[in-house]
Amino acid sequence: MNIVSQLQQGIAEGLKSLYNHQVNDSELGLQPTRKEFEGTYTFVTFPYGKISKKNPMETGEELGAFLKESCQVVSGYNVVKGFLNIELSSSVWTDLFNQIAQTPDYGTHDRKGKKVMVEYASPNTNKPLHLGHLRNIFLGYSVSKIYDAFGYDVVKVQIINDRGIHICKSMVAWQKFGNGETPASSGLKGDKLVGKYYVAFDKAYKTEIKELVASGKTQEEAEKQAPILLEAQQELIKWEAKEPETYALWEKMNGWVYKGFDATYEQMGVTFDKLYYESNTYLLGKEQVAEGLKNGHFFKKDDGSVWVDLTDEGLDQKIVQRSDGTAVYMTQDIGTAIQRFKEYPGLIKQVYTVGNEQDYHFKVLFLILKKLGYKWAEECYHLSYGMVDLPSGKMKSREGTVVDADDLMNEMVSTAAHHTKELGKIDGFTKEQAEELYDTIGLGALKYFLLKVDPKKRMLFDPQESIEFHGNTGPFIQYTHARISAILRRADELGLKKDDLTISPDIELSKAECELIYLISELPNRVKLAAEDYLPSVIAQYVYDLAKEYNKFYAELAIFGEQAQEVTVSRVALSAQVAINIKFGMSLLGIHVPDRM
Repeated sequence: MNIVSQLQQGIAEGLKSLYNHQVNDSELGLQPTRKEFEGTYTFVTFPYGKISKKNPMETGEELGAFLKESCQVVSGYNVVKGFLNIELSSSVWTDLFNQIAQTPDYGTHDRKGKKVMVEYASPNTNKPLHLGHLRNIFLGYSVSKIYDAFGYDVVKVQIINDRGIHICKSMVAWQKFGNGETPASSGLKGDKLVGKYYVAFDKAYKTEIKELVASGKTQEEAEKQAPILLEAQQELIKWEAKEPETYALWEKMNGWVYKGFDATYEQMGVTFDKLYYESNTYLLGKEQVAEGLKNGHFFKKDDGSVWVDLTDEGLDQKIVQRSDGTAVYMTQDIGTAIQRFKEYPGLIKQVYTVGNEQDYHFKVLFLILKKLGYKWAEECYHLSYGMVDLPSGKMKSREGTVVDADDLMNEMVSTAAHHTKELGKIDGFTKEQAEELYDTIGLGALKYFLLKVDPKKRMLFDPQESIEFHGNTGPFIQYTHARISAILRRADELGLKKDDLTISPDIELSKAECELIYLISELPNRVKLAAEDYLPSVIAQYVYDLAKEYNKFYAELAIFGEQAQEVTVSRVALSAQVAINIKFGMSLLGIHVPDRM
């Protein structure tokens, strides 16, 4: 039985003994005691006044006295108004720590034998990945790691938006302005080369609009009639008809982009188990549109376009196929969802990591799937997140003002190198070791900064703040791990092997040590909360709190000194377990921690 369960049982016995009130143990809520008060757990007594026939303060005093007398894990208590703060005995923390230290893979949960799919990345093959993609990818990848730690079998996937009008825009621009340019001839990564022509298309499109407006067209007419846009629309029709020349160009340019994406993913340190391509799944979506028309789930307008009416659900009408027969995003998303559940029949949940500008889209998608008779639609979840801004403002990919993911990662590594050299943290490193450290710190700072914020919040990314070695940053946590690693190396030299380290039951632990053990013990709970709420920020906050608490412990208590050997052993043991928890927690965020800094 864990500590919380023992306390719940003790309180239940107290309510029965003192007030003849029967209650289920698990119904009794306990919360962490606020830092300014003594104690570990707090029980709120306000709701029990009717039972005790006393005020909350008196009720707390009576329950506290009962617990101290009858519950062996309780060493003391204090009551603040209606809050009973429960203090635990030192032996409780010793026993708890020694159990944790002997538990392999502490923090993970038992395997559930159930499968969850997490989608992230979802790039378009008309441009390179940018800062917005970074939040998406790091968030989705972290959620997949957290779900794995929570005991689920996880399938990591991405849907590659490799078809549609936006892809055709890059193709048309390359044909008009490219002069046969390739990644090899230009020296550009393939995704950057194709993105260059997406920007070129937008520039030419805007020029044509101005010319048409000057010739007497309205703005709306000009936007629809610009020749280069009409060319792109025709290119899409030819692509869907698999016209050989168009299809070959599409395959060639997409091939360039995939090589570029692969290099970026490798630097990010993220992987996928399965890739889906909209060029395949949209056809299944079109089949569903035809089936939905036949069954009356969809309807056709006079221009031939196909729609779904969701007004009964409090939404509006939504197009699922254009009048010319080409698919829209909704068409292909319908097809993709169906294909996934067919391929993975045991799937219990599908998580879509997509920005909050698509909130409405996913409400509609899930309702359509439900309308089509797919019960698993209720197990689809949109992991929505806010946009990322820089001090310079919002990014616009059509105008070529996005923050390129490769450039940002390289800049973070470069900044980490400069910062680390300034602080003199690479003494004794070879060139290769130093470069590996810069990469670890730079990417760790970037990932941590993007993941420590609640996904639902729009955020401002500050590269300079993220790389600091103090405060709530990745480098601060990484440095704490490196500090502990140095302590463990010294302990090893003294013959103290970390695998044999425990805390002696004869030691009276300090408050700092007890608080550290409490935080160590919280790891499985935080993994559970992070998984259930899709919040890597819970893990980020946990590792920061743990690193901060360890540094407080380190400042207050000597690890190697003139104290008894068993005290040194206990403090080295504590340090070793903190390092294990930090490393595990950071791994759930996709972040490496160095052993030396």
